[in-house]
Amino acid sequence: MQDALPNALELAHGRLSFPAFLPDATWGVVRGIDAIDLMAIETPALMMNTFHLVQKPGAMVVNALGGLHRMSGWSGPIFTDSGGFQAYSLIQQQPQRGKITAEGIHYLPEGRQRKFLLTPEKVVEWQLRFGSDVIFCLDVCTHVDAPLSAQREAVDLTVAWARRSKVAYQRWWDYHPPKEGKRPLIFAIIQGGGSLELRRQCAEALLDIGFDGFGFGGWPLDRQGRLLTEILAWVRECVPPQFPLHALGIGHPQNLVRGYHLGYGLFDCAMPTRDARHGRLYRFTSWPPRPDPEDGSWWEFVHMDSDRLTRQDQPISPYCDALCCRHYSAGYLRHLYLLGDGLYQRLATIHNLRFMHQLSTLLRQGGEHDAG
Repeated sequence: MQDALPNALELAHGRLSFPAFLPDATWGVVRGIDAIDLMAIETPALMMNTFHLVQKPGAMVVNALGGLHRMSGWSGPIFTDSGGFQAYSLIQQQPQRGKITAEGIHYLPEGRQRKFLLTPEKVVEWQLRFGSDVIFCLDVCTHVDAPLSAQREAVDLTVAWARRSKVAYQRWWDYHPPKEGKRPLIFAIIQGGGSLELRRQCAEALLDIGFDGFGFGGWPLDRQGRLLTEILAWVRECVPPQFPLHALGIGHPQNLVRGYHLGYGLFDCAMPTRDARHGRLYRFTSWPPRPDPEDGSWWEFVHMDSDRLTRQDQPISPYCDALCCRHYSAGYLRHLYLLGDGLYQRLATIHNLRFMHQLSTLLRQGGEHDAG
């Protein structure tokens, strides 16, 4: 089992080694930093969001600007989420703005008069036109605590939409042969909430349809903020080891380590960049650290609102080799934070993303997965 787990993906825009943490560039940008910053800290790939991009700047604009790579200036791999999770979240908050039917997701964007419809076919075509390296099927998201009837309905729709997505994907290549033999990969999402049986049924149905990889669907935490370790482990058991698994929405450093030891190779989340903007920076407590899935003493938060940093003339971390810690002190960074200066956002975001890449590299160098 361990030996058979994949350790990389070969994509049109480069090889992606596992584990890989993908910053969320939801609207085609990682807030506060550019592609040159991302390349300087060896960011392996980006996760963008179809649901948001078709609203701003719009699918036609993205295409007019040459696709996502050319538009954003990023030359590495790009994953595009379908946006099913985001649509679900927004509709849960404001039910009057949308609904989910067998046809797709109907949604009224803020400031517009007419609803637009996300169908499995449209979502696949948009992502292919964007030039994504990995595309995701449209799915129906649920919370782990939702009633079993809602979970079952979500699984049924997710499977039906995945089947339609695969047909649309294959039809596209009938008319648009891939250049140099490199086609984007297509992943499907395994739903089922907290039901082990529904997760198994969903996984088996998606495996029968045939995809290049799979994502763990639904909110990955319970109401207490704890990682759904049992469900994550079960999904890995349900999917043959040769298929990569993407832990969607998992980006807390401790949870990334847990997910990797469960057999997941891909991770994305807005947490590290959001934490950076809000004054929560990550730091290893020693070097080399030994990332433990249960004991979190190998890392810690540094809070920018702490008075103790005011006169600190040393960097945030002696183990960080990114721009922030190579050139600036913790005291200066706190000064920028209190000013609300945009330079703080850039430096802090670079710092947290470099931490996530260092963590991924440490796990990769630490040996085989422990999927047991």
